[in-house]
Amino acid sequence: MDELQKLIFGGESDTVDFKQRVTKPEKIARTMVSFANTRGGTILVGVKDNGYVCGVDPEEEKHTLDLAAGFYCDPPVLLQYEEIEQDDRTVLKVTIAESKTKPHFAKVKEDDWRGFVRVKDTSVQTSKMVDKVMEQEPSAFEPLPLDRHETAVLDYLLTHPRITLNQYMKLANLSERRAYRILVKLVIHGYLLLHDKEKEDFYTLA
Repeated sequence: MDELQKLIFGGESDTVDFKQRVTKPEKIARTMVSFANTRGGTILVGVKDNGYVCGVDPEEEKHTLDLAAGFYCDPPVLLQYEEIEQDDRTVLKVTIAESKTKPHFAKVKEDDWRGFVRVKDTSVQTSKMVDKVMEQEPSAFEPLPLDRHETAVLDYLLTHPRITLNQYMKLANLSERRAYRILVKLVIHGYLLLHDKEKEDFYTLA
């Protein structure tokens, strides 16, 4: 199985996104920003959501992607391109590295710039608090010297499937603001996963 097939077979995830085509720079900018703000990722242009390779004209797509990265991302996001041929069709592989200049923001509309991070297979809008934490953190995904409050949540999750913000506040006896900040920091550094699709957000071990 070659690298492209492996990526497609693995499906969309926190580091892989499929796009049949790129038509709206403002929409793809959110995906770019979410990868740059989290741990990097790959966009496969010319692949449908179900993994079917439909192929694209790479030059056309690069034009929209360059526009998105340069004008709809602040600071601009760096892209690496690779054209991969499969069954006489071309897939454009777009690689975005984890950024050293976080946070990046995507232009949602005129004078409205928002931060995004990658959670599972979606780009999730961040709060101002997350943006602040990203600004103050060194590049993510390097082992952190963890303090007792941070270790407490990781130890708890070794014996429990999940934890909510309220549970963590009680567990570590912290204010909401401090507890949220620590959880976000652990998500950004790859220790925890944030699940925000249910009534109440919860966190699990990464």
